[in-house]
Amino acid sequence: MNYQEVLAEARGVIGKYCKACPVCNGRACGNQIPGPGAKGSGDNAIRNFEKWQEIRVNMDTICSNEKVDTSATLFGRKFKMPVFAGPVGAVNLHYGEKYDDTEYNRILVKACADNGIAAFTGDGTNEQVVIAATKAIAQADGAGVPTIKPWSREVVAKKMEMVKESGAFAVAMDIDAAGLPFLKNCEPPAGSKTVEELKEIIDDIDAPFIVKGVITVKGALKAKEAGAAAIVVSNHGGRVLDQCPSTAEVLPAIVEALKGTGMTILVDGGIRTGVDVFKALAMGADGVIIARPFVTALYGGGEEGVKVYIDKLYGELEDTMAMCGAHSIDEITADMIWK
Repeated sequence: MNYQEVLAEARGVIGKYCKACPVCNGRACGNQIPGPGAKGSGDNAIRNFEKWQEIRVNMDTICSNEKVDTSATLFGRKFKMPVFAGPVGAVNLHYGEKYDDTEYNRILVKACADNGIAAFTGDGTNEQVVIAATKAIAQADGAGVPTIKPWSREVVAKKMEMVKESGAFAVAMDIDAAGLPFLKNCEPPAGSKTVEELKEIIDDIDAPFIVKGVITVKGALKAKEAGAAAIVVSNHGGRVLDQCPSTAEVLPAIVEALKGTGMTILVDGGIRTGVDVFKALAMGADGVIIARPFVTALYGGGEEGVKVYIDKLYGELEDTMAMCGAHSIDEITADMIWK
């Protein structure tokens, strides 16, 4: 299969909300929820995408003609490139009944691990989602990042036990999921966490802890204070709060604020191609997360569809690096992009 064939197959099975668009830019789905849309006006998903497109890359081929190495290391584990599949929940509700969360995570984790990257897995009200996701990560030799919602302390502790058993190389909490409707009325209470509450959760975990859903310098510094090893600059794809700035707009200030701290900075939101990945790395991110297009790829071709999309990203990143004079990830610098 090629990528166009994957998209064509996806359109027949992905349900009534997602259109499996040639470019996932947020325009066709708008504010459609259920579905892959954004909250309120639907503006945020569109803004995330468009702000990356406003950044251009600076071609420079007056350089040595060397083989490009896209590999990167995160928390001691080497990957084919610093790109990770993002966590997605309730796929049967938002994307059609071909898969449920259990099967989706199982396929995604295996396909990503087999092709040199790792997947962040989703979480939900059904305990089986995390059980299956952590089992899949264990079978992939820990090549996955379970992403736990900000439940009550008791629920988080229970789910983290499964995370520990999986041998996952890192664990995440999408702290901005506090804005999702199904968390708002949980009993015991779920949602936002103080620095102290987050620190208690992090202290209980041996693996590097990633706080996903940081969109301000203030939030980044709070995550650092709590002891996080990494953050994901993210507005949850625009699905939890309308009218946020895009991740591309806030990334530079967060990178500057965390300079020299040793914290790893990942970013998501509207990143769709290997060229976009290059831009994010040039702006100071250590890696990127992509979510919605992996859903389309998996629905359209299962493990093969995921491989096709990973190969597409790899080829685009490799080509952009070569044409901009960067032969390794470490050689990507801020002067290689134009803003």
